[in-house]
Amino acid sequence: MRKSVDLKTFFKSASLIVCFACCARNINGQTTEFVFHNSSLESGTPGANGAVYRFPLVTNDLDALVTITGRSSSLVTLASIDLTNTGFEKAFQPQVSFTYDNYYSSGSQWMEFQISFVQKNTVIPFSIPTVEATALDIDGDNKNLNEWDAFYGPSSYTLEANSALQVNNLTSPAGKQFNGPTLGYGGVDTTVTTVMTTINYKNISNVTVRMGCTATNTTATDPRMFSVWFKSFAYIAPITLPIKLTDFTANYAKPNVLLKWSTSQEHNFSHFIIERSTDGENFNQAALVFGAGESDTKIDYSYNDKDLKGRGGVIYYRLKQVDIDGTFRYSSVRLIRIGDEETSMTLTTFPNPVATDLRITLPSSWQNKHLQIDLYNVNGQLVNRWDIGNSSQTESISVASLQKGIYFVRVNNGSETAKQRFVKN
Repeated sequence: MRKSVDLKTFFKSASLIVCFACCARNINGQTTEFVFHNSSLESGTPGANGAVYRFPLVTNDLDALVTITGRSSSLVTLASIDLTNTGFEKAFQPQVSFTYDNYYSSGSQWMEFQISFVQKNTVIPFSIPTVEATALDIDGDNKNLNEWDAFYGPSSYTLEANSALQVNNLTSPAGKQFNGPTLGYGGVDTTVTTVMTTINYKNISNVTVRMGCTATNTTATDPRMFSVWFKSFAYIAPITLPIKLTDFTANYAKPNVLLKWSTSQEHNFSHFIIERSTDGENFNQAALVFGAGESDTKIDYSYNDKDLKGRGGVIYYRLKQVDIDGTFRYSSVRLIRIGDEETSMTLTTFPNPVATDLRITLPSSWQNKHLQIDLYNVNGQLVNRWDIGNSSQTESISVASLQKGIYFVRVNNGSETAKQRFVKN
């Protein structure tokens, strides 16, 4: 049951609601609703990274464990793991404070949560056939702040035809970020589909969502309320785009560049256009590869780029995925450094100093391997961690939220480790 509450009056900054619709089919084909209530701290320090909260009996047989997996800086704090006096009573509703000081006067701040479904009274994971995550009211404060939501590992997403949201590709891990306008739409209204999106997952036991704000020239913001509600919504003119690309790597097989990618499903799909750039901004078509068109099984693709004469330095690659009706979407960008083959166990990081994205060129023997990338500050404290399932020659990690200073990046491939220092400016 939805509470009838004027959120704008009750809580001025409670403008972002994220709703998860999780559909687990029973033997009769009915949909089970997941209800979040009566949370308690399972382990860790309240509000700190690593804190785990248990929500009992989200169904008759399942609990949910919500873990704070990270935040952009210590300026981001948890005010409440679950607000119960506003919003939607069946939803998971964290309240997060985003504070901007003289140093962080602009840019993005965020907190990340992992929602894991487990058998009741245990920590044993339970796989759910279908999860739909609907983010509501992704808007702004009518001044200099806009909200955004990042979802990792989805299979598809739905937008309204006249959506006000901008969609960005995410890497490490792969996902989608939905950026709202600075315009405030006022209150929480499930009929305002222009600032909504629905994310679909298949056969998962946990969902990770990063909830954030991007501000320009501000020193403080009011707390923001988020709501994760297991319920889906209808769109007037929906556009559903499948996330069919499951893997995309680029490796330097001297003297050529070998591109490999895979799809998990293809429906009404036409072809891939391989695009190449030398500056990361202006891309040109390098090749065209036709898709299967209709498939629900994994399909592997590859392309060997031999046209590298006079293309020294850094080369950027991306895939343009084109459907039969002409709609298209881009993959994340992969980088290759053309030069002498790297044989030692060393890393090359660039640019250095770095402002936003650090590129890490790996030893040649590490390509196509599973990697763990750890980021440490000068005091040896772990700042962030990335898990790369199938590495390219050059991987990219975001360091935009770091404070200025000296950091170390450590990469491990399971049997070997390499470390490099860089400066964040």
